[in-house]
Amino acid sequence: MLREARRLRERGRVKLDLKEVAAAQTIGDPHQLARVVRNLFDNAERHAATTVTVGLDEVEGRVLLTVSDDGAGISPEDRDVIFQRFTRLDDARARDTGGTGLGLAIVCDIVQRHHGTVDLDSRAETRFVVELPLVPRSMGR
Repeated sequence: MLREARRLRERGRVKLDLKEVAAAQTIGDPHQLARVVRNLFDNAERHAATTVTVGLDEVEGRVLLTVSDDGAGISPEDRDVIFQRFTRLDDARARDTGGTGLGLAIVCDIVQRHHGTVDLDSRAETRFVVELPLVPRSMGR
């Protein structure tokens, strides 16, 4: 996650807030999990007004990753379709012409294959919440 945070910070398009990042560890394919983080960061950067906020922690035996942006948010009628393949929302969320509408579908697929969940908590800002299994203490945590 820190490699992706560095990449986002170096581009300098938005402020990156990592104050809520703590140590947490899950088991899985590191390349695929990095892709989850990269896709969420890229999505947040694309839609943020000024800031992307990231949280990482252990909560109730799970790893909890949150990625928020302070952009316009996602309308209630669009919340059910954002994880479907080739979904691109209206022009208010799609400032650029790039993107295929696959990023969040890929995130969902990878997270599910790692026995986790991904949800949208969309209020004043857009906040994606990823939960993954925590590394068991017997495995060296």
